Amino acid sequence: MINQKLTTLSRLEAVDSNACIPRKFNFDSVVCVCNATYCDTLSNIRAPLAGNYVIYTSSRDGLRFQRSVGSFQSKATSEGVKYKIYSKRTFQEIYGFGGAFTDSAGINILSLSEPAQNLLLQSYFSKDGLEYVLGRVPIGGTDFSTRGYTYQDNSTDASLKSFSLTQEDLNYKIPIIKRAQSYAQKSLKLIASCWSPPKWMKTNHELTGFGVLKDEYYKAYANYHVKFLDAYKENAIDVWCITTGNEPMNGLLIMNKLNAVGWTPTSQRRWIGQHLGPNMRSSHPNVCILTGDDQRYTLPWWLKTVMEDKEAAKYINGTAVHWYWDFIIPPVQLRKTHEDFPNLFIINSEASYGDKPWDWYKVALGAWKRAEEYAHDIIQDLNNWLVGWVDWNLALNEEGGPTYIKNFVDSPIIVNEAKDEFYKQPMFYAIGHFSKFLTPGSVRIENSVSPANVLETVSVKRPDQSIAIVVLNKKSYDVKLSLANGKDLAVINIPKYSVNSILYKEKT
Repeated sequence: MINQKLTTLSRLEAVDSNACIPRKFNFDSVVCVCNATYCDTLSNIRAPLAGNYVIYTSSRDGLRFQRSVGSFQSKATSEGVKYKIYSKRTFQEIYGFGGAFTDSAGINILSLSEPAQNLLLQSYFSKDGLEYVLGRVPIGGTDFSTRGYTYQDNSTDASLKSFSLTQEDLNYKIPIIKRAQSYAQKSLKLIASCWSPPKWMKTNHELTGFGVLKDEYYKAYANYHVKFLDAYKENAIDVWCITTGNEPMNGLLIMNKLNAVGWTPTSQRRWIGQHLGPNMRSSHPNVCILTGDDQRYTLPWWLKTVMEDKEAAKYINGTAVHWYWDFIIPPVQLRKTHEDFPNLFIINSEASYGDKPWDWYKVALGAWKRAEEYAHDIIQDLNNWLVGWVDWNLALNEEGGPTYIKNFVDSPIIVNEAKDEFYKQPMFYAIGHFSKFLTPGSVRIENSVSPANVLETVSVKRPDQSIAIVVLNKKSYDVKLSLANGKDLAVINIPKYSVNSILYKEKT
């Protein structure tokens, strides 16, 4: 049956790759179905010979990384949108893309047969997949756990002698991280974030709701982070960065249902400068510290306030930001943050769709709009100085969980345990148009686009010196893109409702 489907879908095939096996549910596009014996892949991404270009396209109409080639012509006539790059005008380095190793992701991945598990992890991390190089690891439990927990729930000893990793770390996080690393082409850069300290450290004695860290536990909570890093290192996992706490504004909301501890930037900078920073530098000097880890609307105010404290400022390497309210908060906030602190990096540490009360469908199998919004957000972020973009759960079930507080959302991969198969959402391919083509070490470069409001684009120079451009077309019609390469020109068709990655070598 698979061979018959592949013959039918030959137009979707890329060189040396397996084609998508599509399935239509109730939305406007398709998912790609994978099981224990088959999954679509994308291999051998490389720039073509000088004078040529290659374009990979994913679209609402069902294309998934469709590969096409063309050439630059000296006598071509410009049509449609005029695009030119200026590769000597450079901006930030790209660190990469990734997702989060939550308890829920581990539970769903391990619910599949081992061959299907392997194909799922390869889809994200291997050279035949999206080549993720970033990952986020919760310090303790989150809303995407099956229970509320921390690493010392049964003792109020501030020396943390009872600190211990849980079954979730030993069964769902650490083994999955190690397997992902075994497929990755580069060492994974892991970002660790704590949602809440143990209840006894907080003013409200709860994981959720309005509660802040008691003053007498500032030192203990800094040690709590160090003990986590020690424990993971003992399990052969090194962490690249820690954040100063997931969404600290949530812990200042009375009706907050998420695991959280409330901070203001003023209280947080005192904790960083007097406790977390010194402790981290003496125990784990190579682990970077990211403040913020909240919505775009907190910038640049939050970082400015933290950095006004000279002691705290000594330890901050960057700031993390979430995507959930980006649709109403302009990206200029990111640019302002970079301009204020050009030596600090900005990275997106969490994104998912289906979180809003008005999202009737938490999981929307085949919804193209969600792919578009991911691509739109990543392009905005990169054009405003972000160095990387990390998605939320690597995999969820068809309900969008498990989540012990019923905070269901969507994921780029949805697992169907009963059928031992998983579905790659359009969002998966949207992220892939960046992670697969804007490789780590790439540098964003200047471009000019005319007219500017038809297509959304970002361009980089890759480590191999080739040029990569990601193009999003949200229009209901195809658009011609006239790409200049020296005095030569290529007129490229950008299909309606599509995300595209273009690779070529610059003419010298």
